[in-house]
Amino acid sequence: MNDLAATAATLRPAPSSDPARTVLAVIDMQNVFGEPGSPWLTPRFADVVEPVRQLAEAYGDRAVFTRFVAPDSPQGSWVPYYEEWSFALQPPDAPLWDVVPSLDDAAGPAERAGRVVSATTFSKWSQLRPLVGPHGRLVLCGVSTDCCVISTALAAADDGIEVLVVADACAGVDDDSHAKALHVMSLYAPLVRVVDLAEGLALAREAEHR
Repeated sequence: MNDLAATAATLRPAPSSDPARTVLAVIDMQNVFGEPGSPWLTPRFADVVEPVRQLAEAYGDRAVFTRFVAPDSPQGSWVPYYEEWSFALQPPDAPLWDVVPSLDDAAGPAERAGRVVSATTFSKWSQLRPLVGPHGRLVLCGVSTDCCVISTALAAADDGIEVLVVADACAGVDDDSHAKALHVMSLYAPLVRVVDLAEGLALAREAEHR
């Protein structure tokens, strides 16, 4: 999926005629979090591939895939972080950062080209903001619930965006951390709402008319 390693600059911002659109962000469904033996393996990654696929197909061109990538030169608190995780200091086009091949056909290569954003931070909100618009709604799925998902959700909510997290299309570093992260996000209601897959898919149908 190296051909999908696009930046936010290549994506179309929310048009003024559609200031309240709903966008699905598939957070970091990448090889580094899904491959057995990876130091950053999310244990239930494989369990959420199918629900993530269903959501991506349902949202179509309103689905955006995000990638976590390492910075060229870590700064500040990222220095000790990458001292601990030195294996990850690889360029953005390294295979470990690719979205997993099992999601290649989620919306079709031609449709998905230019709908991948990359960031060196846990939160992907800065990259997603221009796509959602000032009054949009953000639906989240992916990994990990207790890191990049919650970081993105809270940043977007703090910016005044309605956020919905599809619980059964997310996975954490372990089941306890996943459950705790969902609980913390639920405490931010009504800014953040935790929903199930059925509601996430229903929102996709509703989004067609927003």
